[in-house]
Amino acid sequence: MIRFFLPDRREASVFSMDFKREYERGVRGIIFDIDNTLVPQDAPVDEKVRRLFDDLKRDGLSTCLISNNGEGRVREFAEQLGSHFVPNAAKPSRKAYRKAMEVMGTNESDTLFIGDQLLTDIFGAKRTGIESILVDPVDPASDLKRIRFKRKIERFILRRGKEKPSSEEKGLEKI
Repeated sequence: MIRFFLPDRREASVFSMDFKREYERGVRGIIFDIDNTLVPQDAPVDEKVRRLFDDLKRDGLSTCLISNNGEGRVREFAEQLGSHFVPNAAKPSRKAYRKAMEVMGTNESDTLFIGDQLLTDIFGAKRTGIESILVDPVDPASDLKRIRFKRKIERFILRRGKEKPSSEEKGLEKI
């Protein structure tokens, strides 16, 4: 069961990723979380994020921001980047991930999800069948108290995920 919370890959940051390589391997749409994936919690768009999204568009990649934040924050952020968006996502619900693919014109096989939290971001992407990448939080100090608590659980999950599955878990994987 723990595998549903584990990302397909880990990266230090969205800013260190090779998105041209992602395009070459067939990715056409990228779904991003906002807070602590692109900017610190509740921070506005900055120049670094603007350049990233300009590069993604130039490279032929469609983008969509999904966030559990309300429409005001998400719309303003997305409009500044020329990106699609889905506010009030209720992650890890699959609905927002599916809506993001719909507006980008992509599907599970050519979409990539990038976020900083296992229990919402990665779990939702895995449930939807989308390749997921976990990035380190941009600014962990900006996390809300409830998120800091969830990060402790996430560290436990990541440690457990590095261990070999028990014989009982191996049997469950065959079912």
